Amino acid sequence: MVAELNASNFQQAIDNNAIVIVDFWAPWCGPCRSFAPVYEKVAAKHPDVVFTKVNTEQEQQLAGMFNIRSIPTLMAFREQVIIYSEAGALPEQALEGLLEQIKALDMAQVHKEIAEQTAQQPTH
Repeated sequence: MVAELNASNFQQAIDNNAIVIVDFWAPWCGPCRSFAPVYEKVAAKHPDVVFTKVNTEQEQQLAGMFNIRSIPTLMAFREQVIIYSEAGALPEQALEGLLEQIKALDMAQVHKEIAEQTAQQPTH
């Protein structure tokens, strides 16, 4: 199942799930419409991953917050960290491959690198 996200439930979805995939789309977007069945098919195969959609027409503030410039844009969060963000519809096999990579990530290492980068930034 693919859940619709909006400004009021977006953060909750990210905070309460280990892996969240977000499809930024719009009803008028041809590539978005052709990607939707692929996205839903892959979502059905991965009940351990939360698949969501954000309608950029209705949720312009969310789209702006994530600097969405073209659609469809896929974004992946794991443990509240954006680990993937790219415009363009993916073929089913590529989306499956992306999910494998996301699941295989060493999140302890990712969190460590984020902490190191944060520590190196000058405070003002």
